[in-house]
Amino acid sequence: MPGIVPHKHCIVCGKAVEPDKVYCSSSCEEDMKRGQRKQRNFMIVMMLVFFGLLFLMFMLPSR
Repeated sequence: MPGIVPHKHCIVCGKAVEPDKVYCSSSCEEDMKRGQRKQRNFMIVMMLVFFGLLFLMFMLPSR
C-alpha cells in the first residue's frame, strides 16, 4: 500500500511505533514491567499455597 510507513504497534496500548521499538513511551514500558512483576508475585504465592497444601496433605494423615 503506498503511503503507509513501515511500523509496528506498541505491545501495551497498540499505538503505531517505529519498527525498531517495542513501546510507544516510557509509561507503557513501566506498565508492562509492573504487570510482569504482579504476575510473577501471583505465581510465587500460588506455588507456596500449592506446596503448603501438598505438605499438609501428606503430613497430617500419617499421625
